[in-house]
Amino acid sequence: MTTQAPNDLPNNPATCDRYSTSTGALNAHCYCISLDQAALAQAFRDEVGDDAVYDLVQEHCPHLFSAHPVFIDKQRIEDIQQLLLGIEHIVALPSYQAHVLKNAPAIARHHTRHVRGVFFAYDFHINQEELGLIEINTNAGGAMLNAMLARAQYACCEAVQKELMSAPSGADFETEIIAMFQQEWTLSGQTTPLKSIAIVDENVGTQYLYPEFLLFQNLFQKHGINAVVCSPDQLRFEDGSVRYQEQTIDLIYNRLTDFYLEQSEHQHLHQAYLSDAIVLTPHPQAHALYADKRNLAVFSSHQALEALGVSSAIQHLLLKYVPHTELVHPDKADFLWKNRRQFFFKPCTGFGSRAAYRGDKLTTKVWQEILAGDYVAQTLIIPGERCLSNTNSDGRMKFDLRAYTYTGKLQWLAARLYQGQTTNFRTKGGGFAPVYAV
Repeated sequence: MTTQAPNDLPNNPATCDRYSTSTGALNAHCYCISLDQAALAQAFRDEVGDDAVYDLVQEHCPHLFSAHPVFIDKQRIEDIQQLLLGIEHIVALPSYQAHVLKNAPAIARHHTRHVRGVFFAYDFHINQEELGLIEINTNAGGAMLNAMLARAQYACCEAVQKELMSAPSGADFETEIIAMFQQEWTLSGQTTPLKSIAIVDENVGTQYLYPEFLLFQNLFQKHGINAVVCSPDQLRFEDGSVRYQEQTIDLIYNRLTDFYLEQSEHQHLHQAYLSDAIVLTPHPQAHALYADKRNLAVFSSHQALEALGVSSAIQHLLLKYVPHTELVHPDKADFLWKNRRQFFFKPCTGFGSRAAYRGDKLTTKVWQEILAGDYVAQTLIIPGERCLSNTNSDGRMKFDLRAYTYTGKLQWLAARLYQGQTTNFRTKGGGFAPVYAV
């Protein structure tokens, strides 16, 4: 297939020679790599066999993919990997688990049969001076979408094309995804092959990332695993097994944001999980140990880490890269309000940036809601910027980094470009973007 450069790409193959190769300069001026929409459509077509999922993306979530990539320093990737290992070390400590799980819902203390949890994502803000972990997610979306995106990058010259060819491939990532689910099945103690997966979310067909669920379904089926995409009410727990129609389900890929299966409509899944009738990944204990934002207050406190018996080397690592975070208590209200511009306020068990606020944007009404709720205040780390146009001021985007991980290993790194307070996939020109190390 012949690709054609978009109109905003520079015609000179040496475009970036007149700029510094620092990541700041590249993010401000480099347009040598661009999203090729025709190649993206072909990637979806190759994956699922027709245009249905690509057409659904265009109709349902048109601002899912950004036009240009983000550049970061290679050392930052090393820093991220070291932080992942540091957090894994802390989470494995009996002292940490006892501290976190004593106040978590009872379901979080259920034995997980060694299942680790798929698609953890560590989200970072990064700029020229700082790298800061802003949150951890245990059912992060976007992995399959980024595998598609990696197949659709256009380079303006041969030299840049060589750089693209040396980058990790979407196909390799998909292979790793299948291996991850197979490993979850094995870790659960199963000795028979994994035969069926249910990809589960509430009102699944209306979810913003529903097209990604269809990509996962197709990927599993290509590897001999029967897969269904369904809502919880389409599953039954009977005779000691979970069923979809007449099919027994081996494993649930859990995309629910009811992290502890507390809602009445999820009680059959709650019961099936506690009965060990299903392999659920990610599971409630993973959320409690990693994703509850109260944990960030532990990770960023020398006193808390010292009390847990964390080594000085790992303490240094966490205190360097986890912004100071504290629980919002009424007795701290005056201090936090007076210094609100220094903080970002987030609900402890929130997700998707919902009900999260930059301190400098707070109204007194919202502040009272925060005080009455269950929130943390995290020291504000300014996100990086990516310029998508050298002629249009609206082309300046903020970005964060999303590190997809499994068992502490960095699998894939993506950026999310946006305007406003938080990532939203509603910004024209924004969305997921590839990340290239310099």
